[in-house]
Amino acid sequence: MPPRPRRAVRTLAWAGGAALLAAAVAAAALGLGGGGADPALATRTPPATATVTRTTLTDTETVDGTLGYGDTLTITGKSHGTITWLPDEGSTITRGHGVYSADADRRPLLYGTMPLYRTLEDGAEGEDVRLLERNLKALGYTGFDVDRTFTWATREAVEDWQDDLGLDVTGRVRPGDVVIADGPLRVARLKKTLGDSATGPVLTATGTTREVLVDLDVAQEHLVRKGMKATVELPDGTTVNGKVTSVGKVATETGNGADAATTVQVKVSVSGLRKSYDAAPVDVTIVSERRENVLAVPVGALLALSEGGYGVQVVEGSATRYVAVETGMFADGRVEVTGVREGMTVAVPK
Repeated sequence: MPPRPRRAVRTLAWAGGAALLAAAVAAAALGLGGGGADPALATRTPPATATVTRTTLTDTETVDGTLGYGDTLTITGKSHGTITWLPDEGSTITRGHGVYSADADRRPLLYGTMPLYRTLEDGAEGEDVRLLERNLKALGYTGFDVDRTFTWATREAVEDWQDDLGLDVTGRVRPGDVVIADGPLRVARLKKTLGDSATGPVLTATGTTREVLVDLDVAQEHLVRKGMKATVELPDGTTVNGKVTSVGKVATETGNGADAATTVQVKVSVSGLRKSYDAAPVDVTIVSERRENVLAVPVGALLALSEGGYGVQVVEGSATRYVAVETGMFADGRVEVTGVREGMTVAVPK
């Protein structure tokens, strides 16, 4: 699939608002005659009107992202021998199943975050023992306590496990006997072929859940937070729901010269995907601000006042008057205002 042209970060809420506001400022300034409580009434009905409504205004940011399976992990062989079996690229490997084989012995996957760095056997104590025992229990082996101590009961469970896998029954586990990852793996790319040495990088893998990675400019970092909802637009124009799952703490500088940028990585989970994209460029729209239960009028209803600030032309039957307003948030061509009542009719100059 050829890459789509990328769009720069843009603020959707101001796309129409800024232009209309500029037009209002450029219009002839009006004065309220010192106080503006009840300026002279006009008798000509304006050509277009709108009603002051109570609503929710939403401000959004749209940024570029990449849909994929998250960060890539390199699986490295740590024992001598020859590669005799490899999984297919794109396949999924879960706890207890083989990641690859060396000398016809499977190297099963165990879940955890601590790599094995020593042989686990009778008398060993530590969190790596707890990791092994937790996995043995999840695989259905019993008769031992899940703790930090490798006991005779742990050894018997290891022997049963090794026998079930068709491995040499030793009752101990060496670092090269297993592969440790924090969850199920999806095979991304094979680094070895059958007959290669089992030492060194064997394959790369990712998690099994698709997510969107966004390199967010640090200037926009304040707009996002964990748990925030998002909308993800796919290459075919369809959209799916998303949610921010993490916001990076470390800024990274990329590019050179005029293309240099300082970014943090934002991860967005997605749901409702119906098409299988291994990787694809996407647009991520995030709700950066929301104002609920506010009064709003079209931005085009604002008029610049000669004494400063803004006002609106209130329509009352066949007459009109000008009322000063305070502006708040701009979004979707509307602006939050105070100084008028809900249900009032205001002119919208063309």
